[in-house]
Amino acid sequence: MRQITLSNGQTVEVECLSCALTSGLIEPDGGVVLETEHFHAHQDVAYPIKGLIILASKRHIKCFDELTEEEKLDYIKVLSKIRKAQRDVLGIEYVYYFYNEDTTHHFHTWMVPRYDWMYEFGRSVESIRPVLLHARNNMNGGQNLLEVMSGIEALKNELKIIGGDKN
Repeated sequence: MRQITLSNGQTVEVECLSCALTSGLIEPDGGVVLETEHFHAHQDVAYPIKGLIILASKRHIKCFDELTEEEKLDYIKVLSKIRKAQRDVLGIEYVYYFYNEDTTHHFHTWMVPRYDWMYEFGRSVESIRPVLLHARNNMNGGQNLLEVMSGIEALKNELKIIGGDKN
């Protein structure tokens, strides 16, 4: 079991955070953004950045090459729909995508928006960790959390319009 601190300050103890989220054991703040037969998308529970979406496989796998053909097709369709919604309703011009196989969770992709305030930390992939820590330590309340929650609702509504949500 691992202890994980969520963006709301709550600490949870789980074997796999991805399994806990995709199964509904842990409800992400604002709920599920989009869910299909194979994937679960939610606002990142650790870092309060508007539009920072985690797209996680429902199956407990680690590597991209473990996806079935059906899951691969679903993955790219869902990723594309979320990206379109980020651009259309949140005005997110650029996103950094991250996926790593040595994670303690299972297969998931981070869709990290790039906002102007982030450029003070740099413009490369190396700037992401300081950005995430800044958000967790300095943006975890007040107006920012209201904006994060409104972003979740806007994405959920847009994704229902363009389809792909089984909820």
